[in-house]
Amino acid sequence: MPDLAQSTFILPQDATLTSEQSALEQRIWTFINDNHNTTSTHLLIISGDAGAGKSVVLDAAFAQLQKAARATSGELAGTDNKLLVNHNEMLKIYKEIAGTKSYFRKKDFMKPTPFINAYRKAGKRADVVLIDEGHLLLTTPDPYNKFRGHNQLADILQLARVVVLVFDFHQLVKLKSFWTPALLKRVTRDYAVTHYHLTEQMRVGDAAVNDWIDHFVRGKVLPLPHPQHFDFQVFSDGQPMYDLIQRRNAETGLSRMIATADYPFTVLDGKTWYVQAGSLRLPWDKINFTDRPWAQRPETLHEVGSIYTIQGFDLNYAGVILGPSLGYDPSKDRLTVDLAQYQDKEAFKKRPDLADTTDAKAAIIKNAINILLKRAKHGLYLYAADPALRQRLLQLAK
Repeated sequence: MPDLAQSTFILPQDATLTSEQSALEQRIWTFINDNHNTTSTHLLIISGDAGAGKSVVLDAAFAQLQKAARATSGELAGTDNKLLVNHNEMLKIYKEIAGTKSYFRKKDFMKPTPFINAYRKAGKRADVVLIDEGHLLLTTPDPYNKFRGHNQLADILQLARVVVLVFDFHQLVKLKSFWTPALLKRVTRDYAVTHYHLTEQMRVGDAAVNDWIDHFVRGKVLPLPHPQHFDFQVFSDGQPMYDLIQRRNAETGLSRMIATADYPFTVLDGKTWYVQAGSLRLPWDKINFTDRPWAQRPETLHEVGSIYTIQGFDLNYAGVILGPSLGYDPSKDRLTVDLAQYQDKEAFKKRPDLADTTDAKAAIIKNAINILLKRAKHGLYLYAADPALRQRLLQLAK
């Protein structure tokens, strides 16, 4: 499965977890063994930045768990365990893995809503539930997706003895799944909660670039580092950036164009919508009805990906189009965010329980930038649609 390992959180066969990841895997294993027989629910929350390797550890821990669950003897033999992820593209990866490992079944991997509805209807509790990309769990009803509760995590905690939750507040991308530390604390206050934080950066191949991204997301535009082993460039036009992405893809594969959601699109009407980056015009990605994740399909080299197709995945090289919602204020030397330019209407869908969503919307846009800029292992290329921001980035790249 070389392409799967290369583009995702799945480790190649000859690779091993880092010492930090191994320590966390052991912590998860101990946590499960200590608590799976208790009547009350126990929750382990794993936090860490995009690219910290959270999903890698979760996959390894679930493999260990399901080997024990499908053994003929042992304390965990016969236990009912699930891995949930509220992300279609990542679910495809997990189900693909299930088809290659004897200890996995495709039914082991689910989206949260079908799990909640099925277990509630059956009146039963799972023994262990692992939740990847937990920040995508819904915090409001979503009738379109058949979730009629008010908070998916609250429901899952009622339906499992042990819950292991991967969570990152900097990857919240929709109001319907908008979390605050106070909300997370409120939902989990009646349970025994343990926290674990991953600190390593396993994706972005240079610490100085990762630091630059962190400052940029917070609004500070710094001089670009010039690392020896990571290609970091700014472009005055989208076409030469795309030309380079195509060359990189021919050399190493997994090189794609991705963009902030500042260009009009609709999801279900079958139309082709386009992203404009200077002289470059490429179509947005469309709903992926295949079993293969977006980044692994050769034809997507000629599309522009979004946070919805790339979140949770690795690229070798990423060409990122920073759309019109991102500007630059020279008087403050700061990045600016224009909410009116953001075209992801679903992300900003109104919530009656949130009175003032201005700060939440700005946070969603910044989170989207963070997700996009932290996709690439070997090279990151930038084009800014806003002339002032583009000029400033070009100056700072010299």
